Amino acid sequence: MQTKNKLITPLLLSVSAVAATAIINKVIKISASSRKILVKPEAHCYKWRLGTIHYTVSGSGKPLLLIHDLAPESNSYEWNYILHSLSEHYNVYSIDLLGCGRSEKPNITYTNYLYVQLLSDFIRSEIGHRTDVIATGASSSISIMACSLNPELFDRLLFINPESILSSSQIPGKNAKFYKFILDLPVLGTLLYNFAVSKKSIEERFTKEYFYNPFSVRSSCIDAYYESAHLGNSPKSVFASVQCNYTKCNILTALKRIDNSIYLLGGSSVDDIEVILSEYKLYNPAIEYAIIPNTKHLPQLEAPQEVLNAIYTFF
Repeated sequence: MQTKNKLITPLLLSVSAVAATAIINKVIKISASSRKILVKPEAHCYKWRLGTIHYTVSGSGKPLLLIHDLAPESNSYEWNYILHSLSEHYNVYSIDLLGCGRSEKPNITYTNYLYVQLLSDFIRSEIGHRTDVIATGASSSISIMACSLNPELFDRLLFINPESILSSSQIPGKNAKFYKFILDLPVLGTLLYNFAVSKKSIEERFTKEYFYNPFSVRSSCIDAYYESAHLGNSPKSVFASVQCNYTKCNILTALKRIDNSIYLLGGSSVDDIEVILSEYKLYNPAIEYAIIPNTKHLPQLEAPQEVLNAIYTFF
């Protein structure tokens, strides 16, 4: 009887710990999405084959597609401070990529080619015309690959703080499958994800990576990104895929082949930004670039007018 009790006690403790963790995960999810910051503006829905894509449309004129960075907390809120002004000159489409923002978040492995297909299909189905594109960070490589494969869909391209060519070319490491397996676990994986996208973690990314001046970060930005990171069925799936480099791709051949006008904007305080932008120009001499002073990864949120001036100069 004593031996039986010794076996039952740790089992009960384990079950209780799992149950408590699951409850904590659920509470975090409900709390993060309770403010409903991303409900407005009302989004259109594109029924793509892997999930519903939410996007907004505003303005008239030549179509312009805005593509946010590829991180679990990223979403089209990234463009909020320049969207209205752009809509006075363009027919602006602002998309939430699959696995991000208000779009559906299926439990799948997200790859560069998946997003290339999404962008191409979206332009064909929802825009229907050759379009200009502005993309941020890791989404720049997706746009480059999509343009290379379907040049008839794309016109001018502008990338804000694109990844270095070396970084965008990384492949999943030998431990990627195991790491992704851990992150995909229903309780433990979700707990690890919640630590990675906690409100404090997102605030640190804004004050250390996204903005040059930490005192200019608005609480509404942090709240919107925090909400975005916890919406949907499986928000951690895109996080696992990004962390394990499944969304990366070697863009060198595509970058050399593209005949479109390409413009690059860099935040002056991003590490090695001059080297990164110069490297792009080395492989495609037609590329032009500019630096936005006193900014980091998201100048469109930190210095929107300077970004708008650059867009109008290039476009």
